[in-house]
Amino acid sequence: MIADPSLSLALFAVLLALASAAVAPLAGRRPRLLRRGAVPLLGMAGAMALVAGLWTLSAGTSASAILPLGLPWLPWHVRLDPLAAVFLVLIGLVTTAVGFYGRDYVRDFERGRDSLTALGGFSGLFLAGMLLVVLADDAFVFMVAWELMSLASYFLVAFQHEQAANRRAAFLYLLMAHIGGLAILLGFGVLAGFGGGFDFASLRAAELSPLWAGVAFALALLGFGMKAGLVPLHAWLPEAHPVAPSHISALMSGVMLKVAVYGFIRVVFDLNGAVHWSWGVALIGIGGLSALVGVLFALMQTDLKRLLAYSSVENLGIIFIALGLALLFQATAHSNLAALALVAALYHALNHALFKSLLFLGAGAILHSTHERDLDQMGGLLRRMPWTGSFFLIGCLSISALPPFNGFVSEWLIFQAALQAWNLDSGVLRSLVPIASAVLALTGALVAATFVKVYGIAFLGQARSRHVRRARPSPRGMWVGQGLLAAFCVLFGVLPTQILSLLDPIAVQLLGNGVPQADAGGWLWLTPISAETASYSAPLTILLLALIAGAAILWFRRRTSWRVRRCDPWDCGFAPPTPRMQYTAASFAQPIRRVFALLFVIDEAQETGADGVTRYRLKITDRTWGWLYLPLARTVDSASRQVARLQSGSVRVYLGWTLMTLLVLLWIIAL
Repeated sequence: MIADPSLSLALFAVLLALASAAVAPLAGRRPRLLRRGAVPLLGMAGAMALVAGLWTLSAGTSASAILPLGLPWLPWHVRLDPLAAVFLVLIGLVTTAVGFYGRDYVRDFERGRDSLTALGGFSGLFLAGMLLVVLADDAFVFMVAWELMSLASYFLVAFQHEQAANRRAAFLYLLMAHIGGLAILLGFGVLAGFGGGFDFASLRAAELSPLWAGVAFALALLGFGMKAGLVPLHAWLPEAHPVAPSHISALMSGVMLKVAVYGFIRVVFDLNGAVHWSWGVALIGIGGLSALVGVLFALMQTDLKRLLAYSSVENLGIIFIALGLALLFQATAHSNLAALALVAALYHALNHALFKSLLFLGAGAILHSTHERDLDQMGGLLRRMPWTGSFFLIGCLSISALPPFNGFVSEWLIFQAALQAWNLDSGVLRSLVPIASAVLALTGALVAATFVKVYGIAFLGQARSRHVRRARPSPRGMWVGQGLLAAFCVLFGVLPTQILSLLDPIAVQLLGNGVPQADAGGWLWLTPISAETASYSAPLTILLLALIAGAAILWFRRRTSWRVRRCDPWDCGFAPPTPRMQYTAASFAQPIRRVFALLFVIDEAQETGADGVTRYRLKITDRTWGWLYLPLARTVDSASRQVARLQSGSVRVYLGWTLMTLLVLLWIIAL
């Protein structure tokens, strides 16, 4: 019996997710059970997780329990503390919205050949794995849940496996997930070797030398950074996320990547003990590179879901910049600034979960209505899908960090932490942080350009294809899910002081210091450092924007007559414009592509076909494939060929290898 109600609710959420997976096999014969049973249970699991997380954050307490599961000598330890509670809230918010959205979205799969049992079953297991990762209090439970999450999401990526590209993306994802999982397992092994046990309490008590602490940090960065899609370990992400069903893409990009952030914070800030300033420098550098490369590749894309996947690389880079600042300030004894950076990272993780899930759900609604992912085939969708267009606009404004939406608050907090670099004693570090701030500012401008392109080409102008011209509004359940996330994007931007008050106990838990001065000016003003240094008021910003808009409307009324005659404008005698005369996604990004051409492998040409029509061809690929992945693939292939030579077919050769192995093992044991 578990005494704490919040932990009981969290475990009940896991059971609901497993129940969703258990109902799914029945959908093979009764397809309606997927949307009437499995998907609602998934949404209910998210709601329970949300309630459990909010309950723990409001109470500011922790609860733990030992479950009679696992190995006889290693039962399952679970724990719900403020850090886990924040990520339960994150999982719960997105999954609840997916529960509303998925009921109508999966309806189309009932008439297809794809396995409904696989879709519903692995979705429930995927959610159960993510919840258990957050609740785990020992390395054994953590790794079991981590592998459950990775394997279930692999089958969801490979859901529509008839297409070769989907099978390739799923295999790449599975390979990278297992390499990352092995690194995480080795990191836990290092901590357990010094701690004498696998439960997190023993790992916290471990006394590591600086060398072994650095090894544990590097393994955690490799394992969790691979799952988070940090450059140069990001190649799987833009391949896997776009091919999954759209509501699963929202869970993968909005939630699963944040579970990787949770694991990194848990290991590095909570279990690994003392930190070193070089760890912060490494995170700032990798985070800055990920942010810049991610947004540049996002700007180059014409596939909407692939663009959103690359954008996730950029946002995870921003989160790791903030985590790097937190480590850097903590190592140099500036715990108040470290707390600000950590809280900013958590805030941006929450915000990214909201607006990226909203955008993926919006992309899914477009795909549902038009069966199209190519931006160059879209146009004019705001007129045909007004609800989706309105909610997608909120997502674009949020991810572009424009006030008063939520993305602005978290990025502003990260800037405020970075601007305190003058407090550092080292001149090199004081120079490094402003460079990272400049990269972050450049990234923000490129993000705005990216989503101006997305919204302008997809929703404005004229339809570029017949099936887009015939698009219909998405079903009510789909825009209810989008509307829920859009409302939270606004809420998290308008009430930042209340959100920070919920996040502050995590900084106290991990760093011993919080940011109590953030709400010193009351709920109206956000003052992360002090009122004299910087302050921000979202309500007053909204009032100012409303006054400006009202003044513009009044000016327009006075300058124009309400009796407007509508007619075609004079076009100097040229032919009337057609949809083909509009900007395309490729042409919009052309100036940026020219400036940053060294980062891309560009294949651009004009080809004249047999019919005499000249066509423009543009293919942009990631240089990391040629620099990192292809050489590794060739090395593994060459090593495999050498190992294959051992299989000679001769029994005497096999006996010789067995004898040699036995002698080597005896020699090792005798040492």
